[in-house]
Parts: sequence; structure tokens; C-alpha cells
Amino acid sequence: MKTPALLTLFLLLPAVSPAADTLDRAMSLTAENNRQERTTQKKIDRISEQNHAMLEEYLALGRELDSLSTYNDQLQRLVDSQHREKADIEQQMSDIELTQREIVPLMLRMIDRLDRFVKEDIPFLQAERQQRVARLRELMDRADVAVAEKYRRLLEAYRIELDYSRTLEAYQDEIGNDGRRRTVDMLRVGRVGLYYLSLDGREAAWWDADERRWKPMDSAGLRSTRRALRIARQQAAPELLELPLHAAGPADEE
Repeated sequence: MKTPALLTLFLLLPAVSPAADTLDRAMSLTAENNRQERTTQKKIDRISEQNHAMLEEYLALGRELDSLSTYNDQLQRLVDSQHREKADIEQQMSDIELTQREIVPLMLRMIDRLDRFVKEDIPFLQAERQQRVARLRELMDRADVAVAEKYRRLLEAYRIELDYSRTLEAYQDEIGNDGRRRTVDMLRVGRVGLYYLSLDGREAAWWDADERRWKPMDSAGLRSTRRALRIARQQAAPELLELPLHAAGPADEE
């Protein structure tokens, strides 16, 4: 008979149902735990990234602070050095003021010598240089200017003249040649050479300091002058060029 088997099956069914509920709850709890773990891990990762970014920013700020500290130290040393130099200069100026009765005649002699030097030198930037000497003479007659300032301006004029000796310069100027004046391109090589090139580029000459006159140059000299002018204007790379130079004259030997 099959009736007892069916009865046994019905008796077992109530026992299986609670076990299934327990399994479902366990699986649900496991899924929830996994979800919370993922959420927590994301928070941990985000906090870790934020901490890493904050650490990098902190290290960068530290490096910037070190750099600023080094820069400020250097600036302070420069300021201290300038203060010392200023104090030295002020002391020198004070000493000059105390001895102005002796220094004023010396300054007048220095201006006379500078004036003579400009007149005897090769004739470059003559108007500018002569005006500088004239302004010095006017300055010496002014009662509202301290002797120290007059002396400083005089030394500055001497420094400018000294700088001419070691520079290469190209500029335009007017020259008088054969009884007429015209604008030309001038080339000055320190104080050892003065040249001009006509604006049409067809004529060149050099200043003979011994004879105190311009002398025409041949075709080779013309090409060298053109090239030298380009070098002086920084339009060409420096190179060795053959150009006539004058020997030391009276102005050079002073």
C-alpha cells in the first residue's frame, strides 16, 4: 500500500520550510555584508586617496617653503651688502665734502683734460661728447648742486669715455668730406678704428688719426666695412676682418 509513504512526506514538509527560511536569511545577510564591505572599502579607498593628495600637497608646500626661505636669505644678504656699500659711499661723499676746497680745482682740471681728450680723439659722436663736457662746466657753476654730486657726474663722464675703448658700435652721423656734409653709416671699433660707409653702400673710408683726415678704402676694405657693420648691428656672426687701424696718437698716450 502507498498510503504510509504519502503520510511520511506530508509529515516532513513542515520541517523543511524553517530550514529554507534560515538559509534565505543567511544568504541575505551575506549579501548585505558584502555590500557594506564594498561600500566601506570604497570609503577607505577615497579617504586613502584624499590622504595621499594631502600628503603630496604638504610635501609640495614644504619644498616651496624651503625655496622661499633660501630666496629670502639671499635677498637679506643682498640688502645687507647694499647697506654696507651705501654706508661706504656716504662716508666717501662726506669725506669729499670735507675736502671740497682741494677737490674743486682738481675737478676743473679733469674737465679741461676731458675736453682736450675729446677734441684730440678720433671724431666719433663728437656732438654728444662735447655736450657732455659743456654740461659738466655748467654743473660746476651751480650752487644748488653738492660737490659730491658734481664729482659723481664727472666720474660718470670718464667712465663713459672709458667704455668707448672696449665696445663695437654702428650708428649714423653726418661727416664733412670734400667740403660737403652728408649722412653716412659709421662704424667704431673701440678707439683704434673709425670707418664710414655711404648710405648707398658704394663708398667706404677710414679715419687716419695721424693725418686727421678720412682716407678712401679699396674694394676689399669696402666689403670688410659692410661686413663689420652687420656684425656691429648683430646681423651677422663675429669673424676676423681686415680693416686699417690707426697708431696711438697724443690722446691715446695721456
